[in-house]
Amino acid sequence: AQIRYTIPEELTRGAFVGNIAKDLGTDVAKLAAANLQVLSDSDSQYFSVNVNTGVIMVSERIDREQLCGQNPRCFLHLKLAIENPVEFYRIEVEILDINDNPPEFPSAEVSLRIYELASLGARFPIQPAQDPDVGTNTLQTYHLSANENFNLNVKARTDGGKFPELVLERALDRELRAVHHLVLTAEDGGYPPRSSKMHITIQVLDANDNHPVFDRPSYGARLVENSPLGTLVVKLNATDVDEGPNGDIRYSLSSHNSAALRQIFAIDEQTGEIRVQGKLDFEEATVYEIEVEAKDMGSPTMEEHCSVVVEIIDVNDNAPEVIVTSFSSSLSEDAPLGTVVAVIHVRDKDSGEQGKVQCHVSPDLPFQLRKDFEHQYSLLTSTYLDRERIAFYNVTVSASDLGSPPLSHHTILPVALADVNDNPPQFEQASYEVLVAENNPVGSVLVTVSAVDPDSEQNSRLSYSILQVSGTDPGLDPTRYLSIHPTSGRVSAKLPFDYEQTTYLQFHVEVSDGGSPALRNRTLVHVFIADQNDNAPQVHFPRAGEDSAAQFRISPSIYPPALITKVVAMDADSGRNAWLSYHLVEATDPGLFSVALRSGEIRIVRALQENDASAHELLVVVRDGGEPPLSTAVTLVVLVEEKGPEALQGSEAQVIDSEGLPTITLYLIISLVLISTVSLVGLAALVMRYL
Repeated sequence: AQIRYTIPEELTRGAFVGNIAKDLGTDVAKLAAANLQVLSDSDSQYFSVNVNTGVIMVSERIDREQLCGQNPRCFLHLKLAIENPVEFYRIEVEILDINDNPPEFPSAEVSLRIYELASLGARFPIQPAQDPDVGTNTLQTYHLSANENFNLNVKARTDGGKFPELVLERALDRELRAVHHLVLTAEDGGYPPRSSKMHITIQVLDANDNHPVFDRPSYGARLVENSPLGTLVVKLNATDVDEGPNGDIRYSLSSHNSAALRQIFAIDEQTGEIRVQGKLDFEEATVYEIEVEAKDMGSPTMEEHCSVVVEIIDVNDNAPEVIVTSFSSSLSEDAPLGTVVAVIHVRDKDSGEQGKVQCHVSPDLPFQLRKDFEHQYSLLTSTYLDRERIAFYNVTVSASDLGSPPLSHHTILPVALADVNDNPPQFEQASYEVLVAENNPVGSVLVTVSAVDPDSEQNSRLSYSILQVSGTDPGLDPTRYLSIHPTSGRVSAKLPFDYEQTTYLQFHVEVSDGGSPALRNRTLVHVFIADQNDNAPQVHFPRAGEDSAAQFRISPSIYPPALITKVVAMDADSGRNAWLSYHLVEATDPGLFSVALRSGEIRIVRALQENDASAHELLVVVRDGGEPPLSTAVTLVVLVEEKGPEALQGSEAQVIDSEGLPTITLYLIISLVLISTVSLVGLAALVMRYL
C-alpha cells in the first residue's frame, strides 16, 4: 500500500504530517503491538511516528532547496514495517516550496564599458540573479530603472533560467554623457514578493565600433557519456568586419558558466573548438548549456555571446546496487513456507531500460524472491528445510539490469539453520546378542549399545535405560542382574550368572534424546549364559555314607561277564561338562572286576577261584568332561558267599535290577546329547553373527 502526504518546507520539529493509523484504517494499539518501524530512503531521519497515537511528525528541519535543488517536485519516501505478520507500507511525502529565499545577484555592483559606436540593438548580458526556490517562488522578472539609452531584455534558457540583457535602444554619445548609472531589480513571484538590486555603471568608450558575430545564435551537439578526453563537441565560428586587432577574435567560456561545467569542457581560444576535458556522466547531468563569448582584440574589446546545448546520451555504465534493509541470519529448520528471511532494496543509476533491475536467486536453493514494490524484494523460504541434510546456505541474490550488455551485482546472504528435535535416536543394531560365561565377575561389561541422533546439541544428547520385555517372567527382571551407564550405553553385571538357574535372558534398552519433548527408540538384547564346569558329579546309586562302603554279595559260582551292579551318577552342568566317565582306580584284585567307561556297569571279568579273597573292595571314580575335570569317588565292597541262585540278586535288596539300569542310562545319554546339541547350535549362531 502507498500513502501520500503534502507538507511545506521549514516546518518546526514536531509538526503534524499525517495520522498513519487513521489512513491505514487500523487501531493504534495494534500498531504499537506490531513493532512499527520507520525506514527512510535518505541518510537523515526527517520523520518519526508516535506509536501511541499513529501520528507522523517532523523530526528534523526540512530544506527543500537542500534536498531537491531546482527539481520542480520534491519527495521524501518512507517505508513502514509491521511484524506479525510482516507488512510494508510505502509513504510518499511531497515537500512544497515556500518563498524563503530572495533572488541574489553575484555582486551588488557591476561595471560595463560600452563603445560609443555600439549599434542599436546591441545586447549586453548581465550576470543573472539566483533564486534557489522553485515554481512561482523563484525568480520571475527583472526591472530596469528609467533611462534614455537602454532597455531590458530577459533571455529565457531551456532549463528555465532567465538572463537579463541590456539592449541599446538609443545611440550613445560619450561627449554628451560618458557614464550611465542604472539599477537592475530582480523580483520573484512569491507572496509577498522578494527582490534584490544591482547597481550598473556603464562607461562609454570610444573607437572599435563592430563586435564579433557568430554564424548562428546557438549550437547543439550530442555526446555519449564517458566520452574520452579530447572529444570534439562543436567548432564555433564568429566573424568581425573590423580590421587588425579590432577584428582578431578570441573565444572563451562565459563567466555565466559554473565552475563544474568549466572542469568538463574547454574551448580553444584561437579555433573556437570545444572539447571534452572532464568526465561526462549522464546520471549527474543530462544536458549542458555552455555560454560562449567571442571577443575582438580592439580597444576596448567588443564581444558576442552564443549558447551551445550539449545533450548527453546514456550508456549502461552503472551496475545495479543491492541494499539489504532487513536480514535474519539464523532460521529455524521448521520454519513454515513463505517465511521472510530478508528485505532487499535494489537501484540502478542508469535511465530507461538500462535502469530497470531484475533480481533472482538460484532455483536449486529452498528460497525465492517476492517483489513487494518497484525496487523492493523479500527473500522467502520456498520449500521445507532440513538442518540434518543441509545446515548452512550461502544465498546469492543476483541483480541485473536490462542494458546491452547487461550489468549485474551479486550479494551473498549467509543463512544458518537452527536445530529442532525432529529425529528420534537410532541404534546401530536392531538387536544385540551376547554370550556370557556363568560366574562372571560383578561389574564386568557385557555389551555396549550405541545409538546416534542426527540432531545437534541438547537434541542429540542421549540417555540409556533398561526395560523388561513385555510378557516375560517377572522373576527375570533384567534390572536385578544388569545395570546400564546412562550416557555410554555400557551394560554391566550386577550379579554373577548361574547357568544352572538361568540359561537365557532378554531385555529392552531404551534410548531417549534431550529434546523437548524427548524422542525415544528401543533395541532388544539377547544374553546367552554359557556353562562352566562348576559342579562335580553326584553319585545317586549305590548310596553309601561318608565313612562306609556299599556292600554287594555274589555267589562263588558266578560266571563272567555277569553284572555285579551299576554306579549311577549325575552332573548339574551341561554339555561336555556333564559327560561322565567311570574308572576303577583301586581293587583288591584288579584283574577280577571291570567298570564300563560310560555306563558305570561293574562286571566280573573271570571266574572265581578257591584262592581268591572272600571280600573285594573297589574304588570307582566318576569324572566329568570339563576342563579341568571334576570327579567323585565311591567305594564298593563285594562279598563272595554261597547263597544259592538268589545270591545273584544281592542280599538285603542292595543289588539293583539289571534290566532297569540300561533304561536309566539311555535316558541320561539322550538328555546329555540334546543339551549339548542346543548349546553348540546357539554358540555357532552367535559366532556367525559376530563374524
